[in-house]
Amino acid sequence: MILNYIWIALILIAVIVGIVQCFLSGETAVLTDILNSTFSSSKTGFEISLGLTGVLSLWMGIMKIGEKAGAVNTLGRAINPFFSRIFPDIPKGHPVFGTMLMNVAANMLGLDNAATPMGLKAMNELQELNNDKQRASNSMIMFVVLGASGLTLIPTTIMAYRAQLGAANPADVFLPILIATYASTLAGLICVCIAQKIKLKDPVVLGSLFALTALVALIVWGAAMLDPDKLSAVSAAVAAAMLLGVICWFIIQAMAHKINVYDAFIDGAKDGFKTAIGIIPYLIAILVAVGMFRASGAMGLLENGIARLFDFCGINPDLAGAVPTAVMKPLSGSGARGLMLEAMTTHGPDSLVARLCCILQGSTDTTFYVLAVYFGCVNIKNTRHAVACCLLADLAGIITAFAIAPLFFGN
Repeated sequence: MILNYIWIALILIAVIVGIVQCFLSGETAVLTDILNSTFSSSKTGFEISLGLTGVLSLWMGIMKIGEKAGAVNTLGRAINPFFSRIFPDIPKGHPVFGTMLMNVAANMLGLDNAATPMGLKAMNELQELNNDKQRASNSMIMFVVLGASGLTLIPTTIMAYRAQLGAANPADVFLPILIATYASTLAGLICVCIAQKIKLKDPVVLGSLFALTALVALIVWGAAMLDPDKLSAVSAAVAAAMLLGVICWFIIQAMAHKINVYDAFIDGAKDGFKTAIGIIPYLIAILVAVGMFRASGAMGLLENGIARLFDFCGINPDLAGAVPTAVMKPLSGSGARGLMLEAMTTHGPDSLVARLCCILQGSTDTTFYVLAVYFGCVNIKNTRHAVACCLLADLAGIITAFAIAPLFFGN
């Protein structure tokens, strides 16, 4: 329901702002720009879905091998103590636990192409357990919020962009991103637990969160000890090795159980193709609304207003240059990436504002993209408190990014 109101608001505000600009400044071209944005955004949405088709077919095929081999169930049993607490509606030992773990692990390694198909498969499995097929279940909301918060241990793509643009040390944003993304994920988890009355004081939940915090701290310590020039390459190699290891494990496990690996892959790939086709309308809907909002100039007005508020509050004016990225990130991943690259190009990759934009880019996933794709693939109409919890997680990540950037890179 909230997503419905946001979608309507983005479109109506875009049209109103465009009309006002026509009357006040005589910029009649703005209405044409808004209209053209609907066509370009629709094309972009279709192209993204088309690009996802191959990736979805590949990874859902791999997941089908792991599922038939029993490997996914093994993963599910490993995380069952913790997940059974934060997903109390899911039967213990259900295969979806393993699928969700694969999605979370891929996100943590910065492997978006692998994470999305696993996430969509998990949503379809959660929908099978959902009694009301039009309304998001508690488990769906928890899973989507954790996905949208975007816990990333290895921001490979961001470090690659920094290297391409000539940063002195492309990996110097590694630790700040890790801190910001962890703050976002922790905030999202707590928000959903409060909304769904899940006991945070449960010993297993507290112990798991302590272990995760210790893992993040260990990675921070290890990254600080590692030669900065090698950090990016090592991170990418570790991510690739872990994922390739999982693929080999699935295949070997399937062979041990005398399963036809090829046929299992084909069955999963067919499901991936169907899923990719199903998300097209939902993805186009959200991209068109965001595109209109930006083309009308409403996004610019919002960004300028926040920047002026920063100046009024006496916050470092250099940080204000990162506000557009912070505002854009929940709405459009490609838009936020473009603003990040623009900041690095304009101010230099090693400037405070450019580094802050990189931290913001890595702190969370693209909320409305995740909501549209994940809920769209199972035709959920009522997302309940998912949007609010996702945005609160985004806010936590953004605030943390603005707070720690000056500590790491301030002069």
